Amino acid sequence: MIISKKTIKYCLVLVVITYILSVILLASVPPTSLDALIHHLYIPRLYLEHGGIFEIPDLVYSYYPMNLDLLYMIPLFLGNDIIPKYIHFLFALLTALLIYRYLKRKTNSIYALVGALFFLSIPVILKLSITAYVDLGLIFFTTASLLLLFRWLKNGCTLRHLLLSGICCGLAVGTKYNGLISLFLLTSFIPILFIRSQPGDRQKNRKSLGYAVIFLCTALFTCSPWLIRNYTWTGNPIFPLYNSLFQKTTSSSPGSKEIHPGRSREALKTVINRGSSVFVYRKFLYQEKWWHTLLLPIRFFFQGQDNNPRYFDGKLTPFLFLLPFFAFTRTSPTKACQFEKFTLLAFSLLFFFFTFFYEAMRIRYIACSIPGLVILSIFGLQNIFLLIKQRSDNQLRMILRPLGPALLFLMFAYNTNYLIDQFSIIRPIAFLNGTISREQYLNQNLAEYRTIQYANSQVSVNDKVLCLFLGNRGYYMNFKPVFEKPSQKGVFARILKSAKPDKDIKSELQSMGINFLLLREDLTAHWYQRLDTSDQTQIATFFQQDTKNLFSSGGYSFYRIRE
Repeated sequence: MIISKKTIKYCLVLVVITYILSVILLASVPPTSLDALIHHLYIPRLYLEHGGIFEIPDLVYSYYPMNLDLLYMIPLFLGNDIIPKYIHFLFALLTALLIYRYLKRKTNSIYALVGALFFLSIPVILKLSITAYVDLGLIFFTTASLLLLFRWLKNGCTLRHLLLSGICCGLAVGTKYNGLISLFLLTSFIPILFIRSQPGDRQKNRKSLGYAVIFLCTALFTCSPWLIRNYTWTGNPIFPLYNSLFQKTTSSSPGSKEIHPGRSREALKTVINRGSSVFVYRKFLYQEKWWHTLLLPIRFFFQGQDNNPRYFDGKLTPFLFLLPFFAFTRTSPTKACQFEKFTLLAFSLLFFFFTFFYEAMRIRYIACSIPGLVILSIFGLQNIFLLIKQRSDNQLRMILRPLGPALLFLMFAYNTNYLIDQFSIIRPIAFLNGTISREQYLNQNLAEYRTIQYANSQVSVNDKVLCLFLGNRGYYMNFKPVFEKPSQKGVFARILKSAKPDKDIKSELQSMGINFLLLREDLTAHWYQRLDTSDQTQIATFFQQDTKNLFSSGGYSFYRIRE
C-alpha cells in the first residue's frame, strides 16, 4: 500500500503537536533542576527582591550573562516559576522552525518536518525543554546566526543579513558564555565563506576581513551591556573567565573568594605532571582505560546518562553520529548546498571539540553542535532513501525498501522511549490533577526542601544561615544563605587554619551575624572524617556544646547556635 505524501505530512504534524503537548505536561511542575535553583531562577528572584540588578560577590553565577534570566523575571514577578520552563522550551521550538525552513528549501516539507521532530525529540533537547535553563536560547541564537550567514552569501553579501547574523551571535554571547565559542568560530568563518563565494573578486581578501570586523563589532555591541556590567564590577568584562588577564589585583575581589590557593597549586601541579586535567580527572576518578579515553567523543552519542557525570550528564542519540556520514555519499545538486554541508559539519565539529577539551564533559555544553548535525542527518536520511530508490535491480530494491521506514522507526522509537521514561520520573499528572500539592511534590523530589521550609519558618528574611554542602541551591530559601564547602574554602576552613590556639567557632560565626546552620549530613560527615584529630575535636565540641539541632529530614539538618 502506497501512502500519499499529504497523509505522511499530516501524520508528522500530528506527532509534532503530540510531542509539544507532552513537553508542556512534563514542564508543568515546580522547578527542581539544579542550575535553576542555583542561579537561573535564584538570581532573578534576588534582583526582584532588591528592586533591580545589583552585584552579589558571594554568588559567582551572578556575573554570568543573563538574557534569558531577565525574561524569567517577568513570570517570577507575577508569582509563577513554571512559565520560565515554557519560555525556555519556546527557544527549542524556534530552533526547530529554523531547521524546518532550511530543510524545506533544500529538500521538501516531509524531510523538513522529520528534521524538526528529530531535533525536538533528541533526549538532551527534551531534558532542556522541561527545565528553566538557558541552553536552548544559546542554541537558537547560534543556529540563527549561522543560517543567516548562508542567507548573506546567497543574497549577494548584503549588509542586512550580516548585521542580523552578528546581532544573533551577540545575543548568544549574552545568553551564556559558551556563545563566545560561537563568536570566535563564526567570525573566523566569514573570510573563508566570502572568499569561497567570490572567486573572481580581486579585492575579496580585504573585503572578507572587513565583513568579519563588522560581524564581530555588531556581536560585541549586542552583548556589551553584560560586558560593561562585569567590567564595572570586577575589571573583567567576561568574569570569571580568564580572570588572571583582567582582574584588578585586590584582595576583596570576587575572584579571590572562589579559588582556594592550595587547591589551585595542587591542580596546576597535576596538569603539568600528567597532562590535560579533564582526562586526568576521568582517569583517576573512573579508572578509565586509555582506549575508553580515546573513544570519548564517540561515547558522547552512545553512553549518555542523565545525572551521571561519568556518562556526561545527559543523553544524545546514536543516529546523530551515524546519519551525518551519509550526507556526503552523494554530491549535492548545487555547489552552494555542498559548501553549506561542509560548513555545518565544520562548525559542529569545531564547537564540539572546543567545548570538549575546554570544559567539564557535559552533553548540554556541546548542544550548539546539535542543529548542524540534525540537518546533516536529514541529508543523510534523504540520501539513504535515494540510494534505495535508484537501485537498478528490482528485486534488490524491493528487499531494501523497508530499510528506510525501519530506520525512521528506530530513530523515533529511541527518542520516544526517553520521553516515556520522563513521565515515570517526573510524574506530572499527579501534580496537575491535584492528587499532590506543590509542597508535597517538592518534598518528594528535593531531599532538602522540607528542612529548608522549616528553616524559612524559624528565621527572618535578614537572618544569615551558614549552608554546608547545599550546592548553592538557594531558590527556595527565604533567608540570607552563606554557602560554603569547608573542604575548599570559607568560614570553617579559615577558622581551622587559624594560628590562634583558642579557636572559637561560635564567636567567629556570631561575629559574622550567623546564628543558624543548614547542612547536608553525609557530605559534612565525610569532610569531618578527613580532618586531623585536633580539628575534629574543635568541630565536635562546637556541635555538641554550642549548637542545637532544631530539625532533620531527608539527610539535611538545621541547627541554631546557642546564645
